[in-house]
Amino acid sequence: MLAALSACHMFWYLHLCADAGIAVRSYDDAADCDLQLDADGSGQFKSATLRPIVRLEDLARSEEALLVHEKAHAMCFIARSMNFPVHCEPRMLA
Repeated sequence: MLAALSACHMFWYLHLCADAGIAVRSYDDAADCDLQLDADGSGQFKSATLRPIVRLEDLARSEEALLVHEKAHAMCFIARSMNFPVHCEPRMLA
């Protein structure tokens, strides 16, 4: 599920950046989640955090590119379908 969350955010992000003319050189995500395990072996996700690391062609557009993450998060149908919080902590690099 974490991989699906990460991929959905990435695809929306790249799509929205392309629409805005923001050139992305690379995109990696070090996503993780908090999992609650119960005594009987069952469990559930308590939260997830996406940590995308984006390399831009033009670092002068990094503020704009950061804002695109907010829109991508709002558009991601997988994140919108979760019954736990999904956080996004992006970083921009040259």
